[in-house]
Amino acid sequence: MSKLFITGSTGHLGKATINFLLQKGVVANQISALARDEGKAAELKSKGIDVKIGNYDDIDYLRSAMQGIETMLLISSSEMNKSRAEQHINAIKVAKENGVKHIVYTSFMRTEEDPKSPLWFIAEDHIETEKYLKESGITFTLFDNGFYLDMLMDYVGEQVLETKTIFVPAGKGKVNFVLRNEVAEALANVLTTSGHDNKTYLIGNEQPISFGEIANYISELTGVAINYVTPEPEVYKQTLMRHDVPEDFARMFTAFAVAFLADTMNISTTDLTQLLGRKPTTVKKYLSSKFKK
Repeated sequence: MSKLFITGSTGHLGKATINFLLQKGVVANQISALARDEGKAAELKSKGIDVKIGNYDDIDYLRSAMQGIETMLLISSSEMNKSRAEQHINAIKVAKENGVKHIVYTSFMRTEEDPKSPLWFIAEDHIETEKYLKESGITFTLFDNGFYLDMLMDYVGEQVLETKTIFVPAGKGKVNFVLRNEVAEALANVLTTSGHDNKTYLIGNEQPISFGEIANYISELTGVAINYVTPEPEVYKQTLMRHDVPEDFARMFTAFAVAFLADTMNISTTDLTQLLGRKPTTVKKYLSSKFKK
């Protein structure tokens, strides 16, 4: 097994991927994990993972940390106050200098690459990173991930059975949701098997779903009639802020909702089914774990 280098290792996706790698029999000291916070990395260290404390901006440290690495999992940066593309490109440049043979990059599912898209503030960095990676000469695998199913309740609302309403400006748009843990499992499978060179995988459920369908599912599961209301985006944003959601988050939630309305994540795919060897968790199954009559 070639030595792996994993960025974003203390985030939800990074930690879950490492756990799946260990379950698959990868020896802990064959995994190098880049982390910014030593405290957050303590759990990884306790498992025998070779933790590297640093960040994308420290080129010299990256050169040292990537010595002897053959495969890198580049989990996209979560920072929103600087160019994520610049950070990703730093890592790719150093990887090439150090002779890294393969890079797996986590991107996101989309039907368009239009600067007028409501998600351009997110898409732009991914598109620039993907372009640079493809032109780098390093073999790659792209994971174009659907919207995390783990975040669905942020849109549905934890009090939905009391309010009896789902209030999201997504209209009849459909979204491909995916469980983050299953993304991690698929990443671990790709990192430990061959046949993934220069491939782009659409990571999500076989069929996308609308919020109207979600409201119907919850009604079926609970016996409580749930209404689906589509407000104007600005009304939605202001409503979130009145409920103490910070403005930056309210703006981001609204942008995604408007993107859902435009069907920018309305994509059917069987890629994750093939990578897992089973069908991924559906929205209905996920909701059944949250709601019962």
